[in-house]
Amino acid sequence: MQPVTTSLLSVVVPLYNEQDNAALLTQKIHESLVGYDYQIIYIDDFSTDKTKKVVKGLKDEKVHLIELKKNYGQSLALAAGLDYAEGEYIITMDGDLQNDPSDIPQMLTYAVSGEYDVVTGIRQKRKDSLVKKIPSKIANFLVRRVTKLDIKDNGCALKVFTKDIAKDLNLYGEMHRFITLLAFLEGGQIKQVPVKHHARHAGVSKYGLERVFKVVADMMLLLFIRKYFQRPIHLFGISGFLMISAGVLINLYLLIVKLGFGEDIGTRPLLTFGMMLIFAGIQLFTIGIVMELLIRTYYESQNKRPYRIKKVSVGGEVK
Repeated sequence: MQPVTTSLLSVVVPLYNEQDNAALLTQKIHESLVGYDYQIIYIDDFSTDKTKKVVKGLKDEKVHLIELKKNYGQSLALAAGLDYAEGEYIITMDGDLQNDPSDIPQMLTYAVSGEYDVVTGIRQKRKDSLVKKIPSKIANFLVRRVTKLDIKDNGCALKVFTKDIAKDLNLYGEMHRFITLLAFLEGGQIKQVPVKHHARHAGVSKYGLERVFKVVADMMLLLFIRKYFQRPIHLFGISGFLMISAGVLINLYLLIVKLGFGEDIGTRPLLTFGMMLIFAGIQLFTIGIVMELLIRTYYESQNKRPYRIKKVSVGGEVK
């Protein structure tokens, strides 16, 4: 296939303990992008194996290695790579060789056409365990039902972004799973294309059941921002009104019981317990949202990033 663009491409790949995959992944990217002008940006998320040594040992001038000062997680590692990327088109993918770089040229044709800001993959014949598939299907279903974005596979890491949309993404927490939804909320036009999927080549999956809860929490935050960020009174006001109404009705009922039937209402702990649970839940949810927004304000208003880079190497040499 002839290159569909002469613009610089940036292939952004977070790495964590991928010493046995890094060299082969680099080779496959080179084979898939023959004729293109591109840079490969690896972000080492404080690996505890020899990942950094392997990448530096490639002595490849197209390979840029960003070393983070500690383990920040995939979202912030990806954010560091997106901030560093210089390409007009930015490609993201995982470092475990489950994504196939040979799909990139086909995806680029849609991005270069100018009609789409994001081209995302739909993994065909997915080679993952049920531990990964089931939460992914639930998240995809919820996103489709609650938002207007009909995405069949939010979890596919292989994506092509235009530079403008990629640079506007602000990734925190575990938001990399909903990066397509973030682009959509920024006004991006999305295209889905089928892509190949392979079993992990080497190493151990970093996915555990605990991530299910993180996914749900992050999705709740995204949906809150989308629906209520500019009008929180619609959420908290209505909820508060319903709670006050319920409280008034309960108190009227207890007053009738007390005055009309002479019963003692001070010995009913279930009511107090239920109200405490409701108020505690609302307080926790509200505090979580407020803290998240405070963190965003702290970093974005001061133009700071929530990660620290130790050093950057190009072709194995410190830049």
